[in-house]
Amino acid sequence: MCWHGLFGPARLDALERICDALALEQARLNSGVSSIRTTYVAWVHRNDETEELYRDMEAIVLRLNAELFRFDLTGLTTLQYAVYDGGQGGFFDWHNDYGRNRDDPGQEPRKITLSLQLSDGAAYDGCDLEIRAAHPVDVAPRERGSLVAFRASALHRVTPVTRGRRKALVVWAAGPEFR
Repeated sequence: MCWHGLFGPARLDALERICDALALEQARLNSGVSSIRTTYVAWVHRNDETEELYRDMEAIVLRLNAELFRFDLTGLTTLQYAVYDGGQGGFFDWHNDYGRNRDDPGQEPRKITLSLQLSDGAAYDGCDLEIRAAHPVDVAPRERGSLVAFRASALHRVTPVTRGRRKALVVWAAGPEFR
């Protein structure tokens, strides 16, 4: 599922400024495996500056879930700002997002993944978000501001970036274990 134009250029610029001000760290995986990912991330915590973003994302997830998934959800996890740098050949090999953070055992599993494209697609080469769900492989649009949503259990990857820098905001909706 993909939407375009949910966030205008001024809103995307403001969101990118907020994210760029955060301290980036080398991404880690809950599984401890690091050979499948070279990415920098920062966590976008809910606060006065990000409250409107969180409310907008919650509204989008509620509508999307009612129309498409119909999962039992309880809310969003902390948003993640992801940066793939061409100088490091950033990538994230095939994986799924369903599950819990081992550092937070009380957190419910992620059920829906959303990715908001912050970079202009012409600013980098490679670095395609590919999703293997109902079709063999779907490639997410590269248009700035496009929002892609899919089941967190769907296999997906980000191919290596060969030039430039790709920035995205990743959102997860969580809820009780599937029964």
